[in-house]
Amino acid sequence: MLPSTLLATLRAALRSRGAKPVLFLICLGPVAWLLRGIWLDDLGANPAEFLIRSTGDWTLRALCLVLAVTPLRVTLSIPELARLRRMLGLFTGFYACLHLICYVWFDMDWNLPDITADIVKRPFILVGFTGWLLLSVLSATSFNEAIRWMGAKRWQVVHRSVYAVAALALLHFFWMRAGKQNFAEVAVYVAILGSLLGWRLLRTYRARRNELHQR
Repeated sequence: MLPSTLLATLRAALRSRGAKPVLFLICLGPVAWLLRGIWLDDLGANPAEFLIRSTGDWTLRALCLVLAVTPLRVTLSIPELARLRRMLGLFTGFYACLHLICYVWFDMDWNLPDITADIVKRPFILVGFTGWLLLSVLSATSFNEAIRWMGAKRWQVVHRSVYAVAALALLHFFWMRAGKQNFAEVAVYVAILGSLLGWRLLRTYRARRNELHQR
């Protein structure tokens, strides 16, 4: 638990009107950094590959933040964190779209037949594309109107597919790094996502055990 004074200050800041605009600007930071690199021609020897990999990395980082909201909210007793989850989820979809655009633009030159063949031929592209499709559904149904239209229970079932998105994103990331035998970053994300998903499984197990004891 955080000290009471710090906790109260943090909760008040998260309740304030400025919390979401500040988060919006923070989430745009990676885009500004990439645009700066493009403007200054500072993206290394292969700018196209750098952009593809960077947008993919930021998608995975944003996904980790989305999945961290509930554990942090519950563990630290900061319910106001839930206000930020939708924006973080939308930015995850945004960076996933940038990642896809960079791929179809710089790698495939917008050639639809070649893109289709590449998705079918290469498993790591198929896995990444499947994750993008699921994430697009989650982004499109993240608004209150969608919840009312789908019903709360059905909406919750659909949005549990974020765990499938996390698994697909991690597998996609692993295959991309496997070619260069660079598994250090993969291990970090496995630890982070494994911890976040493990926390949820443990919480669900405890909740069901308590229900059985109360019967």
